[in-house]
Amino acid sequence: MPRITPNLWFDTQGEEAAEFYVSVFPNSEIKHILYYGEAGPGPAGSVLTVDFTLDGQAYTAINGGPEFTFNEAVSLLINCADQEEVDYYWQKLGEGGQEGPCGWLKDRYGLSWQVVPAALDELINDEDQARAQRAMKAMLGMKKIDVAALYAAADPA
Repeated sequence: MPRITPNLWFDTQGEEAAEFYVSVFPNSEIKHILYYGEAGPGPAGSVLTVDFTLDGQAYTAINGGPEFTFNEAVSLLINCADQEEVDYYWQKLGEGGQEGPCGWLKDRYGLSWQVVPAALDELINDEDQARAQRAMKAMLGMKKIDVAALYAAADPA
């Protein structure tokens, strides 16, 4: 099977963004930085691409200029084990960014992330459809997902 590497387009902040993402995720590193040469189109010696991994998944950041920007049509989903992980990634990635609904946020570079606890998948796929719908309704009213609140909604007293 071919290897698929998401390519993230930045104006000029590709290296800065890659360094930030690598600092947030475990088992992550910058693998290679390629610089523009005399042929351009960017200034010679400036960063063209940064190859990096986030917990083993390969990515490339490209400094391609201001023509394209991120939007919510593409997001990166983080499957979190528990509330502690949700809180960690929400806080780190949200610094300087923007909170969205239902566990979504944009980081300071405009890239969208979904920060989702395993409990959400468990609850909204429950065989008891009433329980699943109560959990779904609760999630739809949240920004950062609150696991305890999901369970409280799913299993009212």
